[in-house]
Amino acid sequence: MKINCIVVDDSSTQRLAITRLIMNHPALNLVAEYSNAIEAKNGLKTQNVDLILLDIEMPVLTGFDLLESLQEPPQVILVTGKVDYAFKAFNYDVTDYLHKPLEKDRFEKAIERVIERYKAKHAVNPEDQEYIFVKSNLKKKKVFLNEIKWIEALGDYIKLITNDQGIIVLSTMKSFEKTLPADKFLRIHKSYIINLTKVERFNSKTVEVEGKQIPLSRNKKTQLSDALENL
Repeated sequence: MKINCIVVDDSSTQRLAITRLIMNHPALNLVAEYSNAIEAKNGLKTQNVDLILLDIEMPVLTGFDLLESLQEPPQVILVTGKVDYAFKAFNYDVTDYLHKPLEKDRFEKAIERVIERYKAKHAVNPEDQEYIFVKSNLKKKKVFLNEIKWIEALGDYIKLITNDQGIIVLSTMKSFEKTLPADKFLRIHKSYIINLTKVERFNSKTVEVEGKQIPLSRNKKTQLSDALENL
């Protein structure tokens, strides 16, 4: 399990302190850091983020302003130098409220709360998971769709990259694409289909899926952006 997070703080010193704690925590994956809420708001449009570590007092847009602008905000840990905002903070259903300077033990307790909420939100009954059967090594194999990260072309075969293995299947990309739900999978390149729920970030040339840089065709960027917004 990796929880994708961003840091939003106008102080470079404070951002450095927070990112160090994130980098040393095994459950956290730092997606980006921002010096203001405007940049963060724009970044959230193209990134899969589970947690925001958010300063409150920032120029132009405050941390509260950012939260009010988001329709479905991810989990939030507010990080501030003042205790005055504590009562107001919990009106926003934040996961925790940390006081600067951060203490490692207190930070880790906050992340424990984040993990509990994350697990509760993503808990899935195995009987309710969508799956397909694929033929690999002359045998039918059951593959849960939420475990597929991406599919890549491999000559006359395709390769399914899942959470714990690669599965070689005799199929064309075109025919296999038809077996996948269009709201969760997208062909972004002649040689790649991705699981939209696994996307961490993208730009005009590549899509990052759980640390893997995958090429993005120029004519697919708008379609990808629209698909991610509709997840």
